[in-house]
Amino acid sequence: MILLENEDYILINKPPFIATLEDRASSVHLLKLAKEYHPDAQVCHRIDKETSGIMAIAKHPEAYRSLSLQFEQRKVQKEYHAVVDGVHDFKDREVDAPIYPLGKGVAKLDSRKGKEANTYFDTLDAFREHTLLSCRPITGRMHQIRIHLSSIGAPILNDEQYGGKVFYLSSLKRKYNLKQWTEEQPLIKRFALHAKQLGFQLLSGEMLITEAPYPKDFRVLLKQLDKNR
Repeated sequence: MILLENEDYILINKPPFIATLEDRASSVHLLKLAKEYHPDAQVCHRIDKETSGIMAIAKHPEAYRSLSLQFEQRKVQKEYHAVVDGVHDFKDREVDAPIYPLGKGVAKLDSRKGKEANTYFDTLDAFREHTLLSCRPITGRMHQIRIHLSSIGAPILNDEQYGGKVFYLSSLKRKYNLKQWTEEQPLIKRFALHAKQLGFQLLSGEMLITEAPYPKDFRVLLKQLDKNR
């Protein structure tokens, strides 16, 4: 999982389905794993349980304070990649729409009660019925990328909570044969969102930019979409 480590930080590539903090559904979570590796470890930010990708872990309080402040002041560079429903040609497409958390892991757009939320989107590749997008959130609201994409008619593939469609290989292949007495499973078993890049200032003042490779399920999805354009 470790992409890079120095005396202050550990940069990891979080697999999907591991919660950042303690989760009722599982005894394993990222903070627990980090503390087993380094007792003073502290997770500097959170990403959704289903989301894969890059995360920063501080190894001591000064490093944690420094990066937390950069997140608070919106100085951290964040880039996510998402596969969305539909074909879209976005070039620096801005969505500036306040988000209000409803509780129980759900949020919605709400211009009156919501908090400021700002994201930029760019098309990286277009397939027959889907698009690979670069997503750059400026703020860090709950489910921000997922809600903003849904609001512009580009919900993330498999993200049923915000209007995404479950994706089956049979939707791409005309002569797809399923074995008798079996039920087809989704090609990817989560919403297709990956935290690709993170950039922030080290304690030395140097800027660090790190990328996380796609996990296997995301690679397989893109390979199938590419083969069946």
